[in-house]
Amino acid sequence: MGLIALVNSDRTVLGKVRGAFRRGGKNLGYSVRVIAAEHRVQESLNYDLPELVMINCGDPVIRLSAIADQVRRDSWLHSFGIIGLYDSSKQDEKALAEELRDLNLLVMLDYSRIRSHLLKCVSIIIENWQLIFQKEVSNRLVENMSGSFLIENDTLAVPIYASIPVTNLVQMGFLHSEDKMGLQLALSELIVNAIEHGNCGITYEEKSAGMAHGLSVVDLVMEKCTDPEINKKRVRFTWESDKKKTKFVIRDEGLGFDVSSMRQKTASQDPYAFHGRGIKMAELFCSELSYNDKGNEVSFTVYHSEGDGRQTPEGFSGEEVICPSKGDQIFSEGEQGDFLYYISSGHFSVYHKGHQVGILTPADIFMGEMSFLLNNRRSATVIADEDAKLVKISRKSFVEVMKHYPYYGIFLSKLLARKLARSNEERTALA
Repeated sequence: MGLIALVNSDRTVLGKVRGAFRRGGKNLGYSVRVIAAEHRVQESLNYDLPELVMINCGDPVIRLSAIADQVRRDSWLHSFGIIGLYDSSKQDEKALAEELRDLNLLVMLDYSRIRSHLLKCVSIIIENWQLIFQKEVSNRLVENMSGSFLIENDTLAVPIYASIPVTNLVQMGFLHSEDKMGLQLALSELIVNAIEHGNCGITYEEKSAGMAHGLSVVDLVMEKCTDPEINKKRVRFTWESDKKKTKFVIRDEGLGFDVSSMRQKTASQDPYAFHGRGIKMAELFCSELSYNDKGNEVSFTVYHSEGDGRQTPEGFSGEEVICPSKGDQIFSEGEQGDFLYYISSGHFSVYHKGHQVGILTPADIFMGEMSFLLNNRRSATVIADEDAKLVKISRKSFVEVMKHYPYYGIFLSKLLARKLARSNEERTALA
């Protein structure tokens, strides 16, 4: 369904990447193309149109600075996401992230974690395809950036989920690079808490007893997930940024817990102790941390670094923002399609002649683009399944943006091609 490029000439790194993809890469529906010479990088990125690019930041032949400069010179090339691969024994992650700061870097991955984490990382990004375009679209077209993950009870994958929004904040100048690891670790701890204590219901006493017998949190979670009812629970991790702050929300499907009682138990402990570590670390790095009454949802705010943020976005920043509630109708079948909608957050059902024919999420980027582009009437009715946020874009604004930033046409082309491919797959399955 798509292409992943690997910019790398190192045989050892290539072996690690191939080993990772052999374990399940065929199920992704993506092929991997190796770019092993510096002079081939720009041509391949320009005309092969990969959706995801893995760059060996420590390559002995291909200079990272040369790749970064090529992408900066050609805005067309901003239409892919980047996974940086590096050697932590020789390279500093902060320095590398700073060098790639203004590019669409999604995550940095140490060589030692390629075999164990690369495929999971790629899967997460592909499943949340909108993240590839999140930085560049929000930087130019819309005022706010938002995202959401629905996370399985897999504690080993948690750092990847936490890394993506934090890396974006650093790239956009909203977070100092020296604060990145602290915030990422705090987010990871809170998400693990939601899996461990929320979805899996592991108590303070159970955790203490398990660790006394040499078991890790991963072991305890895996044991709990042998129960199918627990295994199907998910953690919802969402965030939304404006120019001044980012708000994170983490919600599990557990019974909740007594937050004040937990704080009393852990009040005298070291912040990095096994119990209550997530709450303590979040309080160190974040503002306005609070739990709901049930104790299964935590929210907190990170205020952006003063003076480092981007300029006011151009393009669609002045368009109307609407916040439909669950059950609200966005538009109806047969009406004139005068507006395009950018999906900032939410989940929507699509109906044709009274029958549900599909769903829309932020991964779809836009809704209503077919009738909008063809000057036709709406072919379906769209209803919000939950509280949501949309940017309502007029035809005049859309055309003006395309005139000023013609390379955004590649975004729309890929979007339409993806939707067409998905529609064909669904029809084939039904047949």
